[in-house]
Amino acid sequence: MKYISTRNSSKEYNFEQIFIKGLADDGGLFVPKSLKKFNNDELNKLKNLDYNGLSTEIINLFSSDFISKDELSSLIKKSYLTFREKDVVKFSNVGEIKLLELFHGPTLAFKDVAMQFIGNLYEYYLSKNDQKINIVVATSGDTGAAAIDAIKGKSNLNIFVLHPNNRISSVQRKIMTTIDEKNVFNIAIDGNFDDCQNIVKSMFYDLEFSKSINMSGVNSINWARIIAQAVYYFYSYFKLDQETISFSVPTGNFGDVFAGYLAKKMGLPIDKLIVATNENDILHRAISKGDYVSKQVKETLSPSMDIQLASNFERLIYYVNNSDSKITADIMKKVKQNSYNIEKSNLDIIQKDFLSESCNERETLEIIKKNYEENNIILDPHTAVGVGAAKKLSFNDCVVLSTAHPCKFPDATNSAINKHEKLPDELQHVLDKNENFQVLKNSTEDVKKFVKSKV
Repeated sequence: MKYISTRNSSKEYNFEQIFIKGLADDGGLFVPKSLKKFNNDELNKLKNLDYNGLSTEIINLFSSDFISKDELSSLIKKSYLTFREKDVVKFSNVGEIKLLELFHGPTLAFKDVAMQFIGNLYEYYLSKNDQKINIVVATSGDTGAAAIDAIKGKSNLNIFVLHPNNRISSVQRKIMTTIDEKNVFNIAIDGNFDDCQNIVKSMFYDLEFSKSINMSGVNSINWARIIAQAVYYFYSYFKLDQETISFSVPTGNFGDVFAGYLAKKMGLPIDKLIVATNENDILHRAISKGDYVSKQVKETLSPSMDIQLASNFERLIYYVNNSDSKITADIMKKVKQNSYNIEKSNLDIIQKDFLSESCNERETLEIIKKNYEENNIILDPHTAVGVGAAKKLSFNDCVVLSTAHPCKFPDATNSAINKHEKLPDELQHVLDKNENFQVLKNSTEDVKKFVKSKV
């Protein structure tokens, strides 16, 4: 399979290149030049596979020029050995709504599903290439912990994680900052997640710098993340055995819900993808009325969604504009100038696949409280937003992606129901262990200097 940038379709790349680069030199995101679309017979052949087998079949479509199918199968099996669920994910019920629990990996968040795979994919690459790679990643709370767990202790890999200082939950932070490995570096930026993400992108754009440290990225801009996450949409459809299926997805950076869009483009009979946001509602405004102008980021009880500019939205812009990279590049200039409104014709196309809703802080706490009283289930605040959005839109038979374990957000659950879930035994140690992170100004140059001093 060949890949191109959303901003320049004239140059082709293979999977190895787009995996290691993460972001195109022109600032665009990588997408396949063409997509496989399953017919009904082909979907039926996938129906009875277990999670590992299904992952192998789907990911192999995108990576066969990089890793053989047998090696991929072994790598996927290794990636999910640490999960607490044999089938990687688990279904539960909140009234009529089904929850797809994605938090049974080592850091208790959906990011583990893709990140464990990616960590082993780097190791596979480095086993065949004599070089060192420095991974730089921004996190709004969960990506960093998942990436660190997947990369820690691996030879010839360093990982630098930027998180917004004092703007993620203490448990989220401690799962990252208590890892005592020489190849792990935590950086707290005096700013919000968008600031962290902009610093990482600026470092990629500086080709002299990024090449000098052999820089790579594992944010959801990396296509390998998207394809690994697309698997659980297929798995849900097969396990729930419905003619069509809809999903409500707590959404910050648009990567998780874009994976569902990819699954739909590949022939999975998805009806609607509900983009569920908190008070940082740019994606709700964009999808409901075309308003993609960013505002001040608000701190909320669901910090992983405290984002204004969702990187993966560029991939959707590319597809709704007939895969025209020139139009996409022009639109992204407007996005950078904070002056983009989605044209009515494009909005009509988006709304065929997407719906959106937002929940404020009061509503989020009420959802946690009501679901605990009615179903004896504690929801984390992000999942609560997903449930709330589905209910507001009267999609009571959809699947809500449950993206994180509630124990990571004790402030939210204590506020809602005056109790919180305990961390699993294997993570209890992070509560008392010494933390190690560097606080830096919101400055790309300061981060570059720090990274250079460590590689």
